[in-house]
Amino acid sequence: MNSVIKGASYVLVHTPDMVLYNGTTQTTEKIVNPESDYLKAVPENLRTYEEAVSYWPNQTYIGNAHPDDLAKVEFPWYDKKKDGAERYGKYGEIMPEEEFLLLVQASDMFEVVKLESGFVAAHKEAFAKNPIISEDIVARIVDGCELSEIEKFVNEEHAEGLYYEGKLIGCVKAAHDIDTNLSAHVMHENLMSKASSVLALLYAIRNAGVAKEDIEYVVDCAEEACGDMNQRGGGNFAKAAAEVAGLTNASGSDARGFCAAPVHALIEAAALVKSGAYKTVAVTSGGCTAKLGMNGKDHIKKGLPILEDCLGGFAVIISENDGVNPEIDLSLLGRHSVGTGSAPQAVIGSLVADPLDRAGLKITDIDKFSPEMQNPDITKPAGAGDVPLANYKMIAALAVKRGELDRKELANFTTSHGLTGWAPTQGHIPSGVPYIGFACEDILAGKIKNAMIIGKGSLFLGRMTNLFDGVSFVIHGNTSSEESAAAGVSEEEVKKMIAKAMKEFAAALMAE
Repeated sequence: MNSVIKGASYVLVHTPDMVLYNGTTQTTEKIVNPESDYLKAVPENLRTYEEAVSYWPNQTYIGNAHPDDLAKVEFPWYDKKKDGAERYGKYGEIMPEEEFLLLVQASDMFEVVKLESGFVAAHKEAFAKNPIISEDIVARIVDGCELSEIEKFVNEEHAEGLYYEGKLIGCVKAAHDIDTNLSAHVMHENLMSKASSVLALLYAIRNAGVAKEDIEYVVDCAEEACGDMNQRGGGNFAKAAAEVAGLTNASGSDARGFCAAPVHALIEAAALVKSGAYKTVAVTSGGCTAKLGMNGKDHIKKGLPILEDCLGGFAVIISENDGVNPEIDLSLLGRHSVGTGSAPQAVIGSLVADPLDRAGLKITDIDKFSPEMQNPDITKPAGAGDVPLANYKMIAALAVKRGELDRKELANFTTSHGLTGWAPTQGHIPSGVPYIGFACEDILAGKIKNAMIIGKGSLFLGRMTNLFDGVSFVIHGNTSSEESAAAGVSEEEVKKMIAKAMKEFAAALMAE
């Protein structure tokens, strides 16, 4: 039987100070043009936490609005607030920067994170009240040190500063004197990714209704890489995040594939569970500080606030078939092979049409497609257009070419089979996976029968190949009753299995 998706989480961390001090657009500008008007304008064009929380795409990401609701909101969205917006959502939360920095310290195993004592004292209580943060994580926070000590690390030892409301309140030290792979810059990037992954894992476990000890394996699919001078990308983020999250029975490893990595990782997880290697696997990812403010110049130039001010994270729990939850169908996998080529038509054909052809299905047999779900509020001012819409137009054109869709239905296809983009441009985060939580919900509610999740990646960025990459899979309703009937299991036994699973699910919700 196919593996099932037990639950998913989506988290954001509002990090406005990191936009200026850690986003590569800004740090590069400091090197090439340190007195630029753009750098002076950045602080004045950063959103407050309340503004980030009330932003429609952010509320959609954490589950407080469905993508269908977002599609009804007049575009653009940056100047509109969602009424009743909340920090906590169905899938996760939007964590404020000050609390996240405490989570970062709790995720630090080598004492490279230093926070000023007054900052810790001011925010520790609020951090401890977060319902998803366990006591053992809070206990890892130290009292802090004097600001003078932090200033010395930053000014004399090349530590990476940590800022809150524009003021230095901490730092990340280098983990080695000469190893560039353990420099303060790299340690900062990696710790931010790790901590946001921890947050996503904690919510995914809650949402799936599983116990921490049930997770046997974790796959991390972020864009960062940890290691030292002898193995600069050796890993292992997955096991590192699992340790902080308290997954004591879990092992793990990292999967890397640029923006396509999340879909690769989910296929690997589904295969591991279906094979019987593990009963329950978590796929997780934290955010990417380098992408903060990536399109900031274009946003400010066109009168927008800097919208790339949040780290993103997600996690998905894959488990043995429980007779209820939606399945990842491993017989419906699309893949961009070495010989596919990089032409857009060839890419879409390999990811969408080829797997459906093998199953005797049409493109129109898939209810919803989730390719690159970038928020057009971010990408359109930067000249990249509406990325999801461009994908849907290509898929629809292919369906017309194959005789599966009337040309008159081209415009309708983008709304009936597509989605409005809402994910932050964190590289790997938008690549198909933001819809998984909603897809499972919509399938269980009978709103749709299936959905195709599509991940695409730019391998040429690493200068090892000119190749593009892509992979896809289909989620559909649970078919275990059909398989059980074919195997001779009675209908009554199937009903008992479903009833038991539903009872366990209800009990898990009541226990929250």
